[in-house]
Amino acid sequence: QVQLVESGGGLVQPGGSLRLSCAASGFTLQYYAINWFRQAPGKEREKISCLYPTDGDTYYADSVKGRFAISRDYAKNTVYLQMNSLKPEDTAVYYCAAVGPVGPHYCSAYGGENRAMDYWGKGILVTVSS
Repeated sequence: QVQLVESGGGLVQPGGSLRLSCAASGFTLQYYAINWFRQAPGKEREKISCLYPTDGDTYYADSVKGRFAISRDYAKNTVYLQMNSLKPEDTAVYYCAAVGPVGPHYCSAYGGENRAMDYWGKGILVTVSS
């Protein structure tokens, strides 16, 4: 059974950091693009990052570029989202999602598009507040 499980959320002060994890089971990351989305209260869901593990291709939305970093651990079949310099406007439920199999450079080619995902996690809350 395919599953994506997010962890690592919580409450953090402005300027702080958190690392979210997305643990995949039932499939291997190698040929799937792993995406992070977020949805703030009263706002539409926003795609913020994408990683194609096979070639390390990435995408970041302008809202997080330079502050967030996506990475993977093949041994753990897990993708991470390191979030630094957090702001109150980063408060949202964060979801990871997978689409695949896809080819090289998927994220840089399609990362900014709202494409259908094959698998979704249940989401995890990140609250940035003093």
